[in-house]
Amino acid sequence: MNELIQIIILMIALEIIEANFQKAPTVSMIIDKLCGYYQRSVFLLFLVHPTLYFILFISIFTKIINIYIIIIILIKVFDIFFKIEMIQQKCIRKKIDIELLPLLDMPIAPLMSYFGILIYVPLLILGLFAQ
Repeated sequence: MNELIQIIILMIALEIIEANFQKAPTVSMIIDKLCGYYQRSVFLLFLVHPTLYFILFISIFTKIINIYIIIIILIKVFDIFFKIEMIQQKCIRKKIDIELLPLLDMPIAPLMSYFGILIYVPLLILGLFAQ
């Protein structure tokens, strides 16, 4: 039980770190920030998403693989792939789909960056305790 609480606290800390890596006032600025990581190395872009690797490690270490853990992994992977696609459109091809243009200028509230804590931590708790 004590180990599970430590896992949850570490997940919260990693989510805060991940949110601070990607924090910006608009979606466009988030993509620009991630583009900088991508241009240095695609592996650096993957490293600014530490919670994905943490969830994979916890799933393997605890031998827990259930719907909640799978949902976290799927959302994280789709999030990374969507960001890579946005980076390629905005920074590499310099041609953005017309449907995505309104999204880029959308402002993001300061606390919205930490929304992952409200999504992933409860899913992790459900995943760890629902055996």
